[in-house]
Amino acid sequence: MKTTQPIIVITGATSGLGQLTAMELAKRGAHLVLTARSEERAETTRNKIREIAPSAKIDFFFGDLSVLNDVKRIGLEIAAAYPRIDVLLNNAGLHAFEQRVTSEGFAEMIAVNYLAPWLLTHTLHSSLIRAGHARVVNVASEASRNHGTLVLPDDLTDTDPFTARGSSAIYGKTKLLNIMFTSELARHWDGTGIRVNALNPGFNVTGLGRELWFASVLEHILTFLHIGDPRRGTDIMTQLAVEPNFGEVTGGYFNVGSGASITPVYPGGDAGMQNKLWKVTTQLLEQRGLLN
Repeated sequence: MKTTQPIIVITGATSGLGQLTAMELAKRGAHLVLTARSEERAETTRNKIREIAPSAKIDFFFGDLSVLNDVKRIGLEIAAAYPRIDVLLNNAGLHAFEQRVTSEGFAEMIAVNYLAPWLLTHTLHSSLIRAGHARVVNVASEASRNHGTLVLPDDLTDTDPFTARGSSAIYGKTKLLNIMFTSELARHWDGTGIRVNALNPGFNVTGLGRELWFASVLEHILTFLHIGDPRRGTDIMTQLAVEPNFGEVTGGYFNVGSGASITPVYPGGDAGMQNKLWKVTTQLLEQRGLLN
């Protein structure tokens, strides 16, 4: 039984579900290692956490998760600072309503929602191994059911323009990739002691459609109607991260609320397609010099 604080890495923890989950885990005594782009938002988050957990240990690492070289650097910095990591919670994500291409030539949604967690997870592999019984938790979504048609490897480098209406299928596709990555990673890391699972956090008003001009108005209305309570998403994320009932489960995809297992939409559960995704992602990141 561990006598030290669990070290938990969370991406996207300066807002939304990531921040709420960080606050909950701090109350439970976790040593938080959080990523952020903005020092100002990091400090605001630190203060919020300290209000409810005054003695919480909180460390920030700064970079832009849409830039994979930043992701690699952050990962190496975290691994150097923490030879043992108990939990990695890949939470950061965005739903863009127009195509934006990163400085490295990737579509921003693919970079942030899929390639960044893939790369960060692999960069932290040795620290997760040393924990002895670590967990990786990937935030996916039932938006994955609206993913259009998956075409590999083309979808990983597709930078074609899209409309706000067409953005939903692109977002859904990135979440489908998260589910497929989770299953394949669980197989690759079988026997290491690392448990890898994904979750559907449900519909949450927190950070809802940040790029829509009416987002803040909609959020207030939904909150008033008690629709999209983010605490439900926080609960399933916390369970997968630290609760004993998920301590021996790996390769699963679990639902908000009940914690029940979800069967993903095709090809999410197809082992052949999962393996193909793994191979083409590995090849792409190797070509860019991002894997050792």
